[in-house]
Amino acid sequence: MDIKAVRRDFPILADENYIYFDNAATSQRPVQVLNAIASFYRETNANPLRGLYEWSVGATDRYEEARARVAAFIGAKPEELIFTRNTTESINLVAYSYGLSNIKEGDEIVLSVMEHHSNILPWHMVARERGAKLVWLEPDEEGELPEKEFDKITDRCCILAIGMVSNVLGVTNPVDRLIKLAHEKGAIVVIDGAQSTPHLKVDVKALDADFYACSGHKLLGPMGIGALYGKKELLDKMPPFLTGGEMIEYVTKENATYAELPHKFEAGTVNAADACGFAAAVDYIEKIGFDAIREQEEKLTETALSIMRDMEHITVYGSKDPAKHSGIITFNIEGCHPHDVASVLDSEKVCIRAGHHCAQPLMKYMGVNSTARASMYFYNTEDEVIRFTESLKKVRGWLGYGS
Repeated sequence: MDIKAVRRDFPILADENYIYFDNAATSQRPVQVLNAIASFYRETNANPLRGLYEWSVGATDRYEEARARVAAFIGAKPEELIFTRNTTESINLVAYSYGLSNIKEGDEIVLSVMEHHSNILPWHMVARERGAKLVWLEPDEEGELPEKEFDKITDRCCILAIGMVSNVLGVTNPVDRLIKLAHEKGAIVVIDGAQSTPHLKVDVKALDADFYACSGHKLLGPMGIGALYGKKELLDKMPPFLTGGEMIEYVTKENATYAELPHKFEAGTVNAADACGFAAAVDYIEKIGFDAIREQEEKLTETALSIMRDMEHITVYGSKDPAKHSGIITFNIEGCHPHDVASVLDSEKVCIRAGHHCAQPLMKYMGVNSTARASMYFYNTEDEVIRFTESLKKVRGWLGYGS
């Protein structure tokens, strides 16, 4: 991978004074994605699915082509791929439409304490409404789920909802084994793929996932567009999450029949331009290749960890193996609040994240209130890593410590 050529595709990276290490929150966008969005509005801006004139037909074609492209990217069929706003909305769709219709009192919903709030709060709601119980899988100090935790998936489990990659520790959970075990117990599995899809080649059919959710903005695409994969036999039986225009077949004053998949779950005017941007993003990622992405991420992570672990007063969380971080390094500096760490680094034009990362149960489990997080992607460089670690060395001094 020619890193200089890659970075030229990202207009915002032209300002080399800035180091962007907040990729787990949102990635940057290449010009190919920006052009795809602009092209929709410039060339075929009309309401898809509604008109018979040329522009509307063209808008519909582009939208459905984008669906097919994103579906193929994760190994799904187009009719099983629903466009949503983001991973959060996708999981809420499953919780409201499948969860409330199928969960009953005494059932168990199994989660891990590493989950993002987006994969916790919808299940809080389902458990509260239906009298179900939440069961929590707990990781070891390396962030990995021990074998003994799998015993918590029992015959009472109806839903296993788990992130494929932790947004705090970067660890990849053994979802293939967990899916198989959950299915043996008669449960369905919801995979939060927000952090995995940008870094790993995903095949939902090979995984045998029942539902898989991801967000465009974390994998070079626009904000406000996400995707939910669901097995057709499950989606067919689920009631719509939202109702309104385009998701119907026929409406009377007394009743309505719903459209076929996937339109049953896409009420109202769709986000067609950003769907085109999403498709351009997955094209770009496939052009780079996941092998090259992983190689660059691991090289950068190894360099950063080797320096940070030799520094005094720094605690790094998660695995000691750079290959198990997915480009994410979560850490604390002794005596320094993570927000102060982020502010000091901001003065050096280094962009990182600080806080609880929408993962408060994990923070409590780790015995901290918050952490700092640097997250790298394939367009970052070793020079940036060196500058980042040099800035880290200044933090305690800036905050009044001797070193």
